[in-house]
Amino acid sequence: MWAALSKIGRLENRLDWMLLSATVPLVLFGLVTMNSFGQESYYFARQITWACFAYALFFGASFLDWRFLRKSGTVMIFYVAVFAVLVLLFLFGQISHGAQSWFSFGAFSLQPADFMKLALIMVLAKYFSKRHVEIANIRHIIVSGLYAAVPFLVILVQPDFGSALIIFLIWLGMILVSGVSKKHLLLLLLLGVVSAVFAWSFVLAPYQQKRIMTFIHPLADIRGSGYNAFQSTIAVGSGEILGKGVGYGTQSRLKFLPEYQTDFIFAAFAEEWGLIGVLIFFLLFGIIMWRIAVMAMVGGTNFETLFGLGLIIMFLAHFIIHVGMNIGVLPVTGLPMPFMSYGGSHLLVEFLGLGILMGMRKYSLAFHRDDVKNEFIGPQ
Repeated sequence: MWAALSKIGRLENRLDWMLLSATVPLVLFGLVTMNSFGQESYYFARQITWACFAYALFFGASFLDWRFLRKSGTVMIFYVAVFAVLVLLFLFGQISHGAQSWFSFGAFSLQPADFMKLALIMVLAKYFSKRHVEIANIRHIIVSGLYAAVPFLVILVQPDFGSALIIFLIWLGMILVSGVSKKHLLLLLLLGVVSAVFAWSFVLAPYQQKRIMTFIHPLADIRGSGYNAFQSTIAVGSGEILGKGVGYGTQSRLKFLPEYQTDFIFAAFAEEWGLIGVLIFFLLFGIIMWRIAVMAMVGGTNFETLFGLGLIIMFLAHFIIHVGMNIGVLPVTGLPMPFMSYGGSHLLVEFLGLGILMGMRKYSLAFHRDDVKNEFIGPQ
C-alpha cells in the first residue's frame, strides 16, 4: 500500500496537471466535432484509439529520465532514423491528395514528417546548448540550417508544403531564441528575399506566377482554388456568438466545407460553438503554451530549455497557420490543429513531446548550477 502511495506521490510531483487537464477538453472538442455529422463518425472511433495511444505514450515518457539525450548520440540516431523513413516514402509511401507522405497500415496511417519535427527540435536543442558560448558565430546558423534544410527539401518534394513550412519555422524560431547573431541572420534572410525577387522577375513564367498568387490569396478565386478557404470563412462567421449547436453546423453537415475533420476542423468547431467556444479554445491552448514555457524556463540545462521552447514554436506555428487558413488570411496548407484535428501521427508526436518535457521536469530544479556551468562552459 505504501509503495502504491509513494508511486502516486511521485506521479503528482512529476506531472503538470494543469497542462494535462487543458489538453483533455481540446481532444474532446475534436472528437465531438468529428462525431457531429452522422455517417462520417467513423473518424470519431479511430481518433479515440489514437488518443488512447497518445495519452499512454505521454504517461510512459513522463516516467523516463531523459538526461541521456544531452550527452549521447541518441538524438542524432533518432534524427537520422526518421530521415531514412522519410526517404523510404518515395518507395513505399501512399499517395493521398497528391502527396506521397503517408505509410498505410490498413485502417491506420502514419506521417513521418510529424516525427521529423520533434527530431529537429531535439537536434537543434542539443546543437545550440553545446555551443552556448560561441553561438554568435555565423557558422552555427549555417550548420543548424543544414539540419533543417535536408528534411525540408525531402518533405517539400513529396510534396507536403505545410510540414516543410513547419520545419523551416522551427529552425527560424529556435535560431531566434538561441542567441545567434541577429545581424548574420538578417543578412541570410535578405539574401533569401533577393533570390526570391530575382526568381519572380526572371525565372518564373507568368502562369507560374499566377499559381503562386492564387496560393497566397486563395479568396481571389473562390470558384477554383479558393473554394475551400471561402467556405471555411463562411463557417467561422456563421457561428456568431453562441454557435449553431453541436451537429447543426450547416457548412459541414451539407458538405460545403471539405475536410472538416482535419484541415478545417477549427472552422467546423467555430460554426457549432461560436465566439464563446472559440475563446474557450484559445484560453485552453494558451494555458498549454504557458505551462510549457514555465517548464522550459526552469530546465536543468540549456538543452531542456531549448527543447521546451522548440515545442512552443511547433505548437504555435501549427495553431497560427491553421486558424489563419480557416479564416482566409493565410494560404491553405493542410496543417492540422494540435490536439483537435483527426490523425494519429501529429497526436502521438504532440503527446510524446509533452511527455518528454514532463520527464525532464522531475530533475529540472534539482540540477546543480555548478554542473550546468561545467557542462556547457567548461570547468574554471
